[in-house]
Amino acid sequence: MRKILLFLFPIFLFAENLKTILEYAHQNNNLIISAKYAKEAKSEIVESKKSSYFPTIDVGGFYENKTNTTYFQIPDTYGAYSKISLNIYDGGMSKARLNESKNEYLAASYDESEMKKSLSLEVVRDFFEYKSLEAHLKAKEDAKKSIAEQLERVKRFVEAKLATQDDVQRLQAAYDTTLYEMESLTFEILSIKKHLELRVGKKLQNLEDSSFDEADFLDIEEADAIKSLLYKQNAMLQSAEAIESIYYPTINFQDTYSYYGYKNIESNHPAKIDYQNIATLTLNMRIFDYGAQKEVKKSLLLSSKAINEEIVYKTDEQKMYHELSIIRLNSAKLKIKSANSALDASKSAFETISKKYSAGIVDYVVYLEALSASTNAKALYKRSLNDMQVAYAMLYYYSGKKIEEYIR
Repeated sequence: MRKILLFLFPIFLFAENLKTILEYAHQNNNLIISAKYAKEAKSEIVESKKSSYFPTIDVGGFYENKTNTTYFQIPDTYGAYSKISLNIYDGGMSKARLNESKNEYLAASYDESEMKKSLSLEVVRDFFEYKSLEAHLKAKEDAKKSIAEQLERVKRFVEAKLATQDDVQRLQAAYDTTLYEMESLTFEILSIKKHLELRVGKKLQNLEDSSFDEADFLDIEEADAIKSLLYKQNAMLQSAEAIESIYYPTINFQDTYSYYGYKNIESNHPAKIDYQNIATLTLNMRIFDYGAQKEVKKSLLLSSKAINEEIVYKTDEQKMYHELSIIRLNSAKLKIKSANSALDASKSAFETISKKYSAGIVDYVVYLEALSASTNAKALYKRSLNDMQVAYAMLYYYSGKKIEEYIR
């Protein structure tokens, strides 16, 4: 018993369920990481826009050399300065640009969230498709064992001259066909696993069975993709407002303190000064630019209308898929009942026909047909169970929920 437990320990150690897979994917999928960086970049832009409300301070130095100077000019001058500048009023541009960047950040946040939800749905589909193919391969494996047993039995009958070589060849053909089908399924399993690993961002070992909480109906919440579009639309409207502020007056205050030094001049030179402070208050207003900025504003407003139409479409699309997901779920439940009934019937039929075949009452054709029906019924029943789990995931996704929160 201890040896068996030691043998199984590595399997349990590396087994992973759907919830842990999704958690890992949300942290390590390259597209999610890319969306996270895009969100962080927008956050930094918000901080930079906030800084526009504060004064700026500059320091610098200079050296001037003039030729053909008059008595009241100094040929060589050098010095250093510090300058403080503050926009007292800019027509509301700073506020509009800040609001624009805030909306862009929120849009990027919902883009990241939507990407996570979309990735979750893709992972769930791959996960349960893997489970369905795995179950199908297991059913084929059972069928292969049954055919192999009958093949060995018939070979013994041939040796005893109780059966013909044709019976062996036909069973051998069925056995080889099953091996071919198993090889095809093995490749499909490998392919779907590779897709799953790409989305998750790591190699996967054994996948534990997982399931969702049962819910026939959920209130629909606005999808994150739609929320992102709404904030993108708001960002465009704020950008248009910033464009409009160009035609309002701007008031700027600037104060510069300079220190001067000179070469080869008299100490009492009339143009010589040691330091100087200059305070400047400026007012500027654009009164004419051939309507250039107004055209830019029109373009932004038209783009905003385009996004609004996309929002309407996406909203209707979500409602449609939400309704279809409820129908899909109900259909999946009915399919499970039918598949279960077919499985019970095929099991009973195969057991009966198998006994009759062993007794020589029916031929190998009837036996193989019953075996094929039983194998397909097993695979179909497992697929119907997995399809119901995918149906639940789609219901949660199109309800605007986080899929991983409903995994048992």
